[in-house]
Amino acid sequence: MRARGSPDDRDPETLLEFGVVNLDKPPGPSAHQVAAWVRDMAGVERAAHAGTLDPKVTGCLPVLTGTATRLAQVFDDSRKRYVAVLELHSSAPADFEATLSEFEGPLYQKPPRKSAVARRLRVREIHRLDVLEREDRRVLLNIECESGTYIRKLCHDIGLALGTGAHMGDLRRTETGGFDDRTLSTMEDLADGLAFYRENDDAGLLRDVVSPAERALEGLPGLTVAPSAAAEIAEGAPVYAPGVIDAGFDPDDVAPDTLIACYTPDGAAVCLGHLVGDPGAGAGVVVELERVLV
Repeated sequence: MRARGSPDDRDPETLLEFGVVNLDKPPGPSAHQVAAWVRDMAGVERAAHAGTLDPKVTGCLPVLTGTATRLAQVFDDSRKRYVAVLELHSSAPADFEATLSEFEGPLYQKPPRKSAVARRLRVREIHRLDVLEREDRRVLLNIECESGTYIRKLCHDIGLALGTGAHMGDLRRTETGGFDDRTLSTMEDLADGLAFYRENDDAGLLRDVVSPAERALEGLPGLTVAPSAAAEIAEGAPVYAPGVIDAGFDPDDVAPDTLIACYTPDGAAVCLGHLVGDPGAGAGVVVELERVLV
């Protein structure tokens, strides 16, 4: 097993090989292109973004580097938050606020024609929909929603419900999973951090931009396993109860088959898996492996 050591004590190359950048995506390139730029700049074989953003959309785009791409699935079900400009085609009716409130909750959506998924009717949850500002026929919306929600389609449907017609103007993602716009870094920040490290052997700026990939797992229930158990997990063995040192959750509060992150005592991620047993049972399988991370 190749040990990475404590997330806070990793050398810069190990950090880049298992890291995450909370990137402020610029307008213009696709999310896929941005991830490819990060990959090439960091000098790693792979990089993956945590949720597609259209080329014109800006904001929070976590990018996983190197073997951290194995963690991409943790963003599949994460909530997203956006700030969007709703462009009404005529003046808002008197019942604007009441109509808007009807869009909170589960909604039927069919992906637009220009999308990467099949155009089947599906349900997506709008957890929160607030008006931040209004100016003539332009409305600034704060939207908290389920992953996979199409904001452009939401704006179109709001316009139909209002009877005015509407389309989406500017859109910015402010949060995805445990990452938000309070700790964003730009592509320029990453380039500066890498250049300063390579020219001066000083990784201070780089560590301000690239976090250990464990940062992406903070929202998951976690188990600490013994180093001997971690070595077996690295070879494909499941997590057995005798190898569990500590459970950071009450098993009664976690549903069976929940995605679990497992760590060594120094905080290094070992694997992702699904909870299938009681960590305190003393015997049997506790976690079936989904992804080995070492």
